[in-house]
Amino acid sequence: MPLVRRNNRNVSNGMIPLMLLQAVNEYRKLERKPPVTAAILAANTLIYLRPAFLHQILPKIEDVLFNAHLIVKDKDLKRLFLSAFYHLGETHLAYNMISLLWKGIQLETWLGSVEFTSMVATLLGLSQGITLLLAKSLLLLFDYETAYYHEYSVGFSGVLFAMKVVLNSHSDGYTNLHGFVVPAKHAAWAELILIQLLVPNVSFLGHLGGILAGIVYLRLKKAPSPLATMVKGLTSLVRSLLMRIWQQSPPRQRGTSAGGGGIWRCRACTYDNSGWLSVCEVCGTERGDDGLSSVHLSNSEMIPLDELRHRRIL
Repeated sequence: MPLVRRNNRNVSNGMIPLMLLQAVNEYRKLERKPPVTAAILAANTLIYLRPAFLHQILPKIEDVLFNAHLIVKDKDLKRLFLSAFYHLGETHLAYNMISLLWKGIQLETWLGSVEFTSMVATLLGLSQGITLLLAKSLLLLFDYETAYYHEYSVGFSGVLFAMKVVLNSHSDGYTNLHGFVVPAKHAAWAELILIQLLVPNVSFLGHLGGILAGIVYLRLKKAPSPLATMVKGLTSLVRSLLMRIWQQSPPRQRGTSAGGGGIWRCRACTYDNSGWLSVCEVCGTERGDDGLSSVHLSNSEMIPLDELRHRRIL
């Protein structure tokens, strides 16, 4: 997106209160409130509003706009990563945060907070990195400089497109996209084209980079390649660090019957499941009261452990 200067960034014209009201209403309906989704939404909103206590700490939007030329020329990592958390206007922010709320609630409930945080961090790095590589490749291969290599853009939409790919990766159904019924697995591609037609000044390369990031993330999770092993190792490292932070936080009262936060290991296949689940998502074994699982499969239903472990995707 082009550079836009705004003077009163801490004054709302109504979109943000409506967005926050919708977020509160959605959270009130949930039995389990996903904290990481709420934290990301709050961070994006606070960065946009720039309250007095953060004004001197936060970089100006002009200093973090994503620009492939400046990132490569100055090796400016803050433009590469921080640009995702800045937005140009309330409509831009509200649209992205409502999308984050819908996708984040489903993914965080499914994966658990620790795994979800690890996934978002990975998708952020992949989407921004792929966008940079696409812009540089267009310059080197086609000398296509003006439109993309020197383009300024900000926003969380690249990560949101990646999350959409992950969310719909196991869906065989259809979804309604602004009146068009499309296969859920291809919804991100349809939305990429539709948004570009309706809003021509959005960052096509940023959205495309997000979709490719989601595809790469899923492929690397499945493929037993050295690169996949490296990505899984980095993801495991981030997850272990987050687990330590979670364990150091004050303990909460929690029951043992319907699940909760954290991780429990299945006795049958040793898969680490989200605490929100009461049944192993790999083999279907029920979770026991001791935090482990109780095996209920008959001999005819037993699956070799090697095959169960091989089925793991996320």
